[in-house]
Amino acid sequence: MLSRQRSFHLFRFAGVDVYLHWWWFLAAIYEIQGGISRYSSIGWNIAEYLALFVIVLMHEYGHALMCRKVGGIANRIVLWPLGGVAYVDPPMRPAAILWSIVAGPAVNVALWPILSGLETLARASGWAYANPNAYLLLHNVWWINIALLVFNMLPVYPLDGGKILWSLLWFVMGRARSLMAATVLGFVGAIGLIALAVWSRSLWLGLIAAYMVFNCWGGWKHARALIQFAKLPRRDEFQCPRCKTSPPIGEFWKCNHCNQGFDTFAKQATCPSCGTKFAETYCLDCNQRSPFSEWTRDRSPLLSHSLDSHSPDSDFAERATTPAEIR
Repeated sequence: MLSRQRSFHLFRFAGVDVYLHWWWFLAAIYEIQGGISRYSSIGWNIAEYLALFVIVLMHEYGHALMCRKVGGIANRIVLWPLGGVAYVDPPMRPAAILWSIVAGPAVNVALWPILSGLETLARASGWAYANPNAYLLLHNVWWINIALLVFNMLPVYPLDGGKILWSLLWFVMGRARSLMAATVLGFVGAIGLIALAVWSRSLWLGLIAAYMVFNCWGGWKHARALIQFAKLPRRDEFQCPRCKTSPPIGEFWKCNHCNQGFDTFAKQATCPSCGTKFAETYCLDCNQRSPFSEWTRDRSPLLSHSLDSHSPDSDFAERATTPAEIR
C-alpha cells in the first residue's frame, strides 16, 4: 500500500482527496528528459506527461465515484509513477465490485471518441503543418488513452481486467475460489511480463511486473484466509441484514475504546472489559455495518429494548478482525 506520509495533498474534488507520491517527480524527470526528441522543446514533453496523469486521474475517479454509487466507500486517490490507486471499498458483492472496476476503463472508452474527434478536427484545420507540436501532443494523448485501456483490460490480476474476471467468476465459484483463480492467472501474466521486460530491457515493465507479483501474492493469501474463514462454525440464530450470512463464532471483534477482543454476539454487542455498548456491528462477510438489533432472526422485544438504551459511545461500531488476519 502506498504510504500517505510519503505523499502530499493536491486537492479535494467530489469528496475524494487526491494525493501525489513524491516518487512521481523522480519518474517525471526520467521520462521527460528521455523524450525530448519528439518535440521541439521540453515544454511539450511536460505537457504530454501531465496529460497522461490527467487521464489516469479521470480513470481512478471512475472507480471511486462508481464505488460510491453502489454503496461503497471511496475517499482517496494516490498518483504515483506506475499510475494511480483509488482506495475503494465497495460492498462485498460480485455485482458491486464488477461495476466499481468497470467504471475505470469506461472512462477511457468515453474519452476515445472525444480524442478521436479532436484529432480529426485538428487534422482538418491543418495543425499538422501550422502547429506540429500541438498536433503531435494530441496524437500521442490519443495513443496514451488507448494504451492504458488495452493494458488495463488484460485479464491479469491486479489489473482491471483481472479484477473484472474475479468478479465474474465470483458469480459461479464464490468469493474465495474466484479470487484464487484470478491470482493464479495474475502470476502467469506477471511472469510473462517479467520475460518481456528482460527481453526489451524495460525498467518500467519490470517495475509493473514486480507490482503485479506483490499484489497477486497478497490476493492469494487473502483467498486462502477466506477459504479458512468460510469453514468456521456460525451462529445460525443471527444473520447479517445486508448479505443474509450468519456470523462466525469467535472473538473477531474489537472494542474501539479498550481494544479488547470479544464475540459481539455472545456479549450482546457489549464490550466485556469496559462495558461499552455498540449500536452497529460489522459483518465479516460483506464488510458492511448494520444495527445490532437487526441481526437477530427472531427479533425479541427484550433484545430490541436493551439495545435502544445506548451508552454515550453507542454511535460507534466495534472494529472487526479481517479474514486475512485469521490463522
